[in-house]
Amino acid sequence: MSTFFENQAIGEAHSKLILVGEHAVVYGKPAIAMPFPLKAKAIVHRIDGSIMLESSVYTGPISCLPDKMKGISSCINKTLEYLNHTSDGLYIKIDSAIPLGRGLGSSAAVAIACVRALAYLYGKEFTQKELFSLVHVAETYAHGNPSGIDMAAELSENPIWFQKGQETSTLNVKDNLYIVVGDTGRAGDTRTAVENVRKNYDSDPMKIKESIIEIANIAIETKAALVRGDMYLLGSLLNRNQKELMTLGVSDEGLNKLIEASKNSGALGAKLTGGGLGGCIIALAPDLAKGRIISKELIKAGAVQSWCFSTAEGILYET
Repeated sequence: MSTFFENQAIGEAHSKLILVGEHAVVYGKPAIAMPFPLKAKAIVHRIDGSIMLESSVYTGPISCLPDKMKGISSCINKTLEYLNHTSDGLYIKIDSAIPLGRGLGSSAAVAIACVRALAYLYGKEFTQKELFSLVHVAETYAHGNPSGIDMAAELSENPIWFQKGQETSTLNVKDNLYIVVGDTGRAGDTRTAVENVRKNYDSDPMKIKESIIEIANIAIETKAALVRGDMYLLGSLLNRNQKELMTLGVSDEGLNKLIEASKNSGALGAKLTGGGLGGCIIALAPDLAKGRIISKELIKAGAVQSWCFSTAEGILYET
């Protein structure tokens, strides 16, 4: 989404959740991701001088951004080069409700919001392919060799079926999903988690290969469950996926504690979402009322924040 008025442009992007398939997606297996209503916004207007950036992490010249934000500066510079406006002075304000490093796609959302705002400022409307290419610059800095699932999910308004190197497709989900998200308060480390899976693969290839194949099968079964609207089967598939993520070595005690708390509170199934080793968990609730109860129980169990939403309504309830 983008808007423009009086020499100012605004770009927005939503966050994402990986329903099933994380880590296996790195090995070319399918995954399913979906939009999450938390949003990032970039507000851009012209100024005299150089490019300035304002955010909760850093405010100042874009040329002096801290290392963890270098991907954003590269993405902005690449976009301006593409638009033939590299010499313009700009003030870019980033306002994001997406917590950093939680597996919710904050880096991709901020990059998408910036690219959309810049495009709109200069009267250009990028295609999905152009957006993907420009945002990929930031994601490469953030994750090393990203699968692309964050960008694809955040550029879609519907759940997606994603497989690296193949065309992404949207999924028609028969019934409303009630999803609860619990934040451990600890930043995950996708790059380290991916490296850990690779190390485990090298040390015990048969075990890890079998787990990756099982995650791929779970993704296929999840797709069918979503199309049929079988929420109880979907819940059991989330549990199966979490078991394999534990085998891969990307879950941890804090994540496991929240997952168990959600299931003890009535969740149909639960798992980590994203890279793991911190970050967030997701739980499937049978209805919105139960979802809000689960969300409150996650706070009691140690989550620093929790959200509940229904996919049909798009309303986000924060605990």
